[in-house]
Amino acid sequence: MKLTVVGCSGSFPSADSACSSYLVEADGFRLLLDMGNGALGELQRHIGLYDLDAIFLSHLHADHCIDMCGYFVARYYRHEGGRCDAIPVYAPEGAEQRLTTAYADTPSDKSMSEVFDFRTLKSGSFEIGPFSVRTEKVCHPVEAYGIRIEHGGRSLTYSGDTGACEALHELAEGTDLFLCEASFTHGKEDIPALHLNGREAGAEATRSSAGRLVLTHIPPWTDGEQNLADARAVYDGPSELAYAGAVYEV
Repeated sequence: MKLTVVGCSGSFPSADSACSSYLVEADGFRLLLDMGNGALGELQRHIGLYDLDAIFLSHLHADHCIDMCGYFVARYYRHEGGRCDAIPVYAPEGAEQRLTTAYADTPSDKSMSEVFDFRTLKSGSFEIGPFSVRTEKVCHPVEAYGIRIEHGGRSLTYSGDTGACEALHELAEGTDLFLCEASFTHGKEDIPALHLNGREAGAEATRSSAGRLVLTHIPPWTDGEQNLADARAVYDGPSELAYAGAVYEV
């Protein structure tokens, strides 16, 4: 599998990165994990506008899904070649209504579903193209999911947004690459059931025996280097900060 970080900023885009969006490729199939603020523009640095095969939205906060409104325009109003066929979109219940409301002026209340084939996420295992995936509901104020993706005997786990929870451990156990959020700073923010800090992400990587830890979803006001140091204090495997344009072979 090939993982490309399209955007990795948390809460709102930074000067260096769009919000959460990660491209996973194998066997010519392209799966996008989240499409937050600014991600649609950055995505076009890596693939063509119409080259995606499926989309996974971990939850419906704007920094993970709002650029789907722009992608609706690109697919619905395409002049050359006509309107795009509906692409599978795996998302929590209510995604179609949320995006229609955000766009505010679709031709009808069903226009989104003409180009997006919405498939409601639940905890479970299923196939997306060549990938075997498992999704679990994680700990966040809105319905949110982490995902484990397997292909060719290798695995990638993406936490989405979550506080510490057993579901995240189940997804990450033995994973080759753990793409884990670290929004908070250890010793500074202490808000349960919302986000992880760097130390918590590192502790989960250790507990899960993850092969590699990549910290992501770090807001512009958070010191990423401090979060990385906190993670390394409790995890001795390879670890680093995600950055826009980073590519990993899993």
